[in-house]
Amino acid sequence: MTDGRIARTRLGTDGPEVGRQGLGCMGMSFAYGPSDAQESRATLERALELGVTLYDTAHAYGAGENEKFLSPFFKAHRDEVVIATKFGLAIDPDDPTKRIIRNDAAYIRESVEGSLRRLDVDVIDLYYMHRRDVSVPIEETVGVMAELVREGKVKQLGLSEVTAAELRTAHAAHPIAALQSEWSLFSRDIEPNVVPTARDLDVTLVAYSPLGRGFLTGSFAKAEDLTADDFRRQQPRFTGDNAAANAVLLAPVRKVAEAHDATPGQIALAWVQQRSAVHDLPVVPIPGTRRPSRVEENAEATRISLTEDDLALLEPIAAQVAGDRYADMGFTSAGRE
Repeated sequence: MTDGRIARTRLGTDGPEVGRQGLGCMGMSFAYGPSDAQESRATLERALELGVTLYDTAHAYGAGENEKFLSPFFKAHRDEVVIATKFGLAIDPDDPTKRIIRNDAAYIRESVEGSLRRLDVDVIDLYYMHRRDVSVPIEETVGVMAELVREGKVKQLGLSEVTAAELRTAHAAHPIAALQSEWSLFSRDIEPNVVPTARDLDVTLVAYSPLGRGFLTGSFAKAEDLTADDFRRQQPRFTGDNAAANAVLLAPVRKVAEAHDATPGQIALAWVQQRSAVHDLPVVPIPGTRRPSRVEENAEATRISLTEDDLALLEPIAAQVAGDRYADMGFTSAGRE
């Protein structure tokens, strides 16, 4: 850090510089139970003070409500922040409680106009394909996204949850600045193929859920600890026998945390931050929080350097995790790699 602010890194080959830790904003108005708007706004401001400049949202987060919530903050700090939002998860016309994946041209154009309107900005800094519709060739999807760049509606392009081959094909159609995938002590399936490909193509890896959706912090031990409207209650890793087995895996995280006078969450984040040196590519985790104290704690993790002994203790965790990341694995690249 310089003057208390986190260090910076670049998005892609010629993208903007951002703080090497971003902020996932979904939970401020969606998915993680009740939130306090005033405290969330204070969290946004505190993050910026600490050098966090990449703010992540999506059309799918509350059917656009998250984008609307963030708009006043973005307008007040437009020249200081990098706005990332996404298209690709649409409401199922036959069941409004379900999501479907769409990557067709008409939907992309409808989505970008909606996001620009809700965010109340002239251009989106980083526009992601949120999920992959395998019925649409990815080069066609990226071709439409590239048109948005030429039209001045979008600056940089990103993808989420794609395979190594899909990333190469997409990058050949138009440079991809960032790939957003789940990466944490609990989720390392991108390392064999996707991470080396991102490195080869100079694509920044934006790691979502770097805290295992909060489980790695020890803030909850099972789904029943969460409010009834928290979507984590539906995720296999946090229910029944899986939750009990996964809770045991936190022991080495706590041990390393004690050695560094840190919290388990800080160790989990430091591990993800250190992937940048391990794999020789820019890595920007985007932990989500709604409290200023938590964003301060998370930013401090960029100061922690884990030793070889620490890394050896943490290494076996991912292979022992019980349960899939999602109940519906169609939301990931699983099975396509």
